[in-house]
Amino acid sequence: MNFVAMDFETASGKRFSACSLALTVVRNDQIVDEFYSLINPQTDFFWRNVQIHGIHEQDVANAPTFPEVWEHIKQFFTPDKLVIAHNNRFDNSVLRSTLEHYGIQPPAYQTLDTVVSSRTLIPGLENYKLNTICDALDIDLHHHHNALDDAQACANILLYQGRRFGADQLRPFIKLIG
Repeated sequence: MNFVAMDFETASGKRFSACSLALTVVRNDQIVDEFYSLINPQTDFFWRNVQIHGIHEQDVANAPTFPEVWEHIKQFFTPDKLVIAHNNRFDNSVLRSTLEHYGIQPPAYQTLDTVVSSRTLIPGLENYKLNTICDALDIDLHHHHNALDDAQACANILLYQGRRFGADQLRPFIKLIG
């Protein structure tokens, strides 16, 4: 399988407030590259978000803005590419809202939600939070809500599902957005 796992953390409840982003690149069923960046969201941080991910305003004061980050990652967001996330409604909405906030046209790309695929393919778990699935599948999740660790874990969930159930079982979960 070839795909990119994406994870955002946000500064507040505003979807355009991305303060960190990670991508884990998978080619031929192997993690081959990773990208991580703090992002200056140019907006205030909410204490609850900081409590969840531990990123403070001072941590991103000299970080690039999202348009600067986008120049490095936009190649992964094309109609022929699969971009996955755990609860992809959140991550896809952060991407779309942040791009729109900066006046950048959101791209079309394929997406898959590992929450949805896990509910179908791995029934019976207590819940389908990232850490619960990782525990059930014996996947390392070092620091939950660290974007890079979460993106790696998400990639490993889909790799597990691909090995265990095959690509044909995963195709129905892929949607084109944009």
